[in-house]
Amino acid sequence: MSTTPAPDPALAGALELARAAAVEEAGDEVGAHAGVHPEDAASVTHLFEANKPGYRGWRWAVTVANAGPETPVTVSEVVLVPGPDALVAPAWVPWQQRVQAGDLGVGDLLPTSPDDPRLVPAYVQSDDEGVEDVSMELGLGRVRVMARPARLDAATRWQTGEFGPRSDMARSAPEHCGTCAFYLQVGGSLRAAFGVCGNEISPADGHVVHVEYGCGAHSELQIDQGSPVLVADLIYDDSLLDVERASAE
Repeated sequence: MSTTPAPDPALAGALELARAAAVEEAGDEVGAHAGVHPEDAASVTHLFEANKPGYRGWRWAVTVANAGPETPVTVSEVVLVPGPDALVAPAWVPWQQRVQAGDLGVGDLLPTSPDDPRLVPAYVQSDDEGVEDVSMELGLGRVRVMARPARLDAATRWQTGEFGPRSDMARSAPEHCGTCAFYLQVGGSLRAAFGVCGNEISPADGHVVHVEYGCGAHSELQIDQGSPVLVADLIYDDSLLDVERASAE
């Protein structure tokens, strides 16, 4: 088990030398001494609070060293380092993990990585009837297909999204997409629950919709086209005509 060596007294006592080096580097941004940290048997680092705007909790670190008991102490380096309570930038996240749905713009390219967990080799049994049917057709096979967890994730997004059964539009619709002539059922393992809307009048046109989604443009919707204003039945009264005939005689 390794232990941190005790600081050399000469190096630990070189406080003024370390401070002078820090002041030379940062001027009045050097604050109080914050401790000494031994690096090895021949060097230690003196820490000073950094009075630098925007760097709360940071410290100036001045490393001093000597080659032996008879050699003078010299300054090795002066750097600004974060302290335990420092404000630091968040850990860097690769762009593949940062990109979100909708970030892809016109002309952008977003390649998938070879180990993308959403994809599996096409020669692996996919349990998707649509994929298996296509794979039997010569020349139409694909290198990779969606893995089952990725398909379930997609189904969850679609079901809980704007064109799912719990959306405001669906809850106010008189009928469901599953009974609409404009509902184009998808193939494969998701065909029982999803399709694509083909009605250009519908707000869902061209989108994947849940079978229980609906809108006001259902193909079988029937509306009473009669006049909403009540009109009295026409009554023909010929009594006046009889009076006119009697007078003429």
